[in-house]
Amino acid sequence: MGKLQSKISFSPAKYRADGSLEETGPIRAARQLGPVHTDAVAAVAALTPDLCVSGGRDKSVAVCRWRSGAVLRRFVGHQREVTKVTSARDSNRVFSASRDKTVMMWELHGNSGPSQRFPGHDLVVTGLAVSPDASQLCTGSRDNTVCKWDIETGECLGRAAISRNLVTHLCWVPGEPYLVQTSEDKTIRVWDSRQLQVALAFPAQRHLQTSCDVSPDARLCLSTSSGCAGEGGEATLWDLRQTRDRLREYRGHFQTTTSCVFLPRGPALAPTIATASIDSTVK
Repeated sequence: MGKLQSKISFSPAKYRADGSLEETGPIRAARQLGPVHTDAVAAVAALTPDLCVSGGRDKSVAVCRWRSGAVLRRFVGHQREVTKVTSARDSNRVFSASRDKTVMMWELHGNSGPSQRFPGHDLVVTGLAVSPDASQLCTGSRDNTVCKWDIETGECLGRAAISRNLVTHLCWVPGEPYLVQTSEDKTIRVWDSRQLQVALAFPAQRHLQTSCDVSPDARLCLSTSSGCAGEGGEATLWDLRQTRDRLREYRGHFQTTTSCVFLPRGPALAPTIATASIDSTVK
């Protein structure tokens, strides 16, 4: 008998919020760029349409150009793995959180050292979000706390602790004084940053909540969950305006879904989201 051979066919598609499927045609091969970090990369965020910031196990934070892969700046100061990175709206400041329990601020056009430090958590910092006006920073940790900081002075403006609230992600609601936070206690909380109090908590989910994102119009929230062997790993869409009921669940990942994002949309395009998973897929 001859050797049986098979050829895998890839069919790229967009999965829309209404459940419809839109074929997008052939995919171009991914560009392979030289390594920026010497160990695993744990976090990446956009600075501008041309720049991104990343952090990882090599304890460094790097600012690179998307297209060329050129490293513009490299910041070193953390003692352990960098877990989260983000930027202020003016794109000149970069923030990084680490397993060394600290958060640091770096100036894109300044010195190589951190321009501000935000110590205060007792365990690894796992949540990081900058306010829309770029004046305040909120951080979350596995120590069950959420903290608010003055970016210019580094002063801690508030600290709130909730039992078993092991923070996994923080996301600011665009144009609003609210933050969305996911936790390992299976709960999604909406914080009022002014008093640093919980304004709303969605019904507890079946699995640990791993990440969240808010739509640009501040109307919808997306969250992701842990999973294994096809159980769990779903993404859930919520309405932030008038109901705590989930609008839709997106299933298809076979293991923990680690991150999610609302994709930019044009005037004629339906709302589109993307999710990433430990099962080695992006949907």
